[in-house]
Amino acid sequence: MTRTEFMDSLQRALVGSLTSSTVNENMRYYEEYFDTQIRSGKSEEEVVNSLGDPRLLAKTIIQAAKYQARNYGGDAPEYDEVYEDGSQGDRQARESRNFSPHVYRMPGWLLIVLGVAVLCLVIGIVGSVLSLLLPVAIPVLCVVILVRWLQRRY
Repeated sequence: MTRTEFMDSLQRALVGSLTSSTVNENMRYYEEYFDTQIRSGKSEEEVVNSLGDPRLLAKTIIQAAKYQARNYGGDAPEYDEVYEDGSQGDRQARESRNFSPHVYRMPGWLLIVLGVAVLCLVIGIVGSVLSLLLPVAIPVLCVVILVRWLQRRY
């Protein structure tokens, strides 16, 4: 396995289980590790063999990240949603040039507050429209009903 194959396999195994910043941080670390080991005289193949299976390495990284979040992340807020800024083109184009998208995190309580605010706004708009239309609609409806009733009677 080559360095490129190793790094691609490691990245595929990490994506989806960790945040994009954590994936990028680990990818940079192993790129630097490869560079350091090659400068010290090891071949690319020796470095790949010393690291082992990239999927097993990824599993270890993911478990370590979960352990760290569980045991040391008590003060950090929990985030429910992650929004990626898609303004730099499609995903494949970003990945091909190692582009790291901006990630915006929103706490769950803020999502609930925003949802309630949007619901109140919709109810307010519907109420305003009805308050404008009902004074006109009720007399028109009464006239239509009266005309139909009179037509059936005569």
